[in-house]
Amino acid sequence: MTHLAADVRTYLHIHPTDTVLVALQDLPAGYRIIHQGEVLVLPYPVSAKHKLTTVPLSVGDPVQMYGVRVGRATQPVALGEPLTTFNLKHEADPYSLNRRQHYEWQPPEVSAFSSLTFDGYHRADGSVGTRNYWLVVPLVFCENRNIRIMQEAFEQELGYGQPQTYRQQVRKLVDRYRQTGHYESVTAGSIDQTVETLGTDTAGRLFPNLDGIRFLTHDMGCGGTNTDADRLCALLAGYLVHPNVAGATVLSLGCQKSQIDTLWSEIRKRQPAYDRPVLYFDQQTYGTEAALLADAIDQTFAGLVETNRNERRPAPLHKLSVGLKCGGSDGFSGISANPALGHASDLLVQLGATTLLAEFPELCGVEQELIDRCEREADAARFVELMENYARRAAAVGAHFDMNPSVGNIKDGLITDAIKSAGAARKAGHAPVAGVLDYTEQPARPGLHLLCTPGNDVLATTGMAASGATLIVFTTGLGTPTGNPVAPTVKVSTNTRLAHRMPDIIDFDAGAVVNGTETIAQNGEQMLKHLIEVASGRVLTKAEQLGQTDFIPWQQDVNL
Repeated sequence: MTHLAADVRTYLHIHPTDTVLVALQDLPAGYRIIHQGEVLVLPYPVSAKHKLTTVPLSVGDPVQMYGVRVGRATQPVALGEPLTTFNLKHEADPYSLNRRQHYEWQPPEVSAFSSLTFDGYHRADGSVGTRNYWLVVPLVFCENRNIRIMQEAFEQELGYGQPQTYRQQVRKLVDRYRQTGHYESVTAGSIDQTVETLGTDTAGRLFPNLDGIRFLTHDMGCGGTNTDADRLCALLAGYLVHPNVAGATVLSLGCQKSQIDTLWSEIRKRQPAYDRPVLYFDQQTYGTEAALLADAIDQTFAGLVETNRNERRPAPLHKLSVGLKCGGSDGFSGISANPALGHASDLLVQLGATTLLAEFPELCGVEQELIDRCEREADAARFVELMENYARRAAAVGAHFDMNPSVGNIKDGLITDAIKSAGAARKAGHAPVAGVLDYTEQPARPGLHLLCTPGNDVLATTGMAASGATLIVFTTGLGTPTGNPVAPTVKVSTNTRLAHRMPDIIDFDAGAVVNGTETIAQNGEQMLKHLIEVASGRVLTKAEQLGQTDFIPWQQDVNL
């Protein structure tokens, strides 16, 4: 039998009512576990991140994890046997407004953070940005080419473009082919660049207070329904009023369904006194592409000059709005990174800040807890309404929330949606729910909010930024490069191995929680300190360094 180090944790029992343990390492068949005074001898190997039973199961028996039901046995399962898609099926606890109970929480101690500030960009509406961006957006997909032309011109000439590493690689391949007449590999070592140098060369920039120009493209604005066009305008309005955006250039073809008047209507719904510059250019009015672009570039440059006048100044932490997101999740997500982020969220809420928990398909099975946590009855009712509407739309096309886990999720231990959801919800900590929002809606008060988005990584982050998140924290166990155009996206690894294997995309490591060298609270406090550095612009996220600015509008179709 394989012998494991005696001083290393090998398993974890998360909640007193759980009928499973989580393997923290690969455990061989025959491995002995002492649990609650009894000896479990594993009949089969159990891979790290997977679950093994603490009781024998008969067909139909429920399985508990994180204190909630996460499935039912589909065949007999022996004591200590691993749970798999072959012996466990998804099943979650029912929920109802009628079951709503009084909820109390113990706020965390925040004295170590109460006097801290971050350096941000103050806006006339009282909000504070963590970045100072100019936005260039199309009202319709017909303008995507013009957006890309402007992007290449501005980014390369103003120093915001990415290093031409891969262009250099292609040039070397071309040169060798021309010289030899056949393919010769260009070794990685000759073109590799360290992550520390990616996108961080700010020396000599013309506009030191301009963090970047963000260029968005999409496939909407015409050809769909009028509702689709209006939703696009609502989404773009959320980005234009975002605290990290100083002004915008809007390109239009002219005849499309998404019109500038609708965009302005959506802007004023969110900010009646909106006063930031929005430069509008209609190609059919200008006639030629050259005339459009020449004017758009000229006036945009003038806008950048004004944007650069705003400098960072100290702001209290309650001015932060933080999106809580996970993706590429693994069996450690609900153990390390998510609860550590949840603790950071609780700290922020207690300090008067705003946090946003998205991904409604990944709240399956924890609905009752969130209903109980809603401070107001109306928010509890709205949460139920949004969840049920989402589930009905999915059922109408033959889909269900239990289809949410991906192949990678299942391979790494998240074998039912209820297991995945129970771990994902830990990003929200324990604070009461101050509000419930539909896609692109803005919080009306500070505190923890539930935001209706799909589980899809980019659809969710796109929506969180539209609802005002000035930072997004994205936990991952498998790794993802996801970023956002306007909200710096901090990637948190659930395990140290991932942080070491993919250092170009991971910003913060929560693996110490799995290793047992840090508590959830300790890791969450360190995470918050890192967020303050990012918010102040003293640290760029890896997504920013890589130029990873993912933007995909959600058309309210069924997406799990």
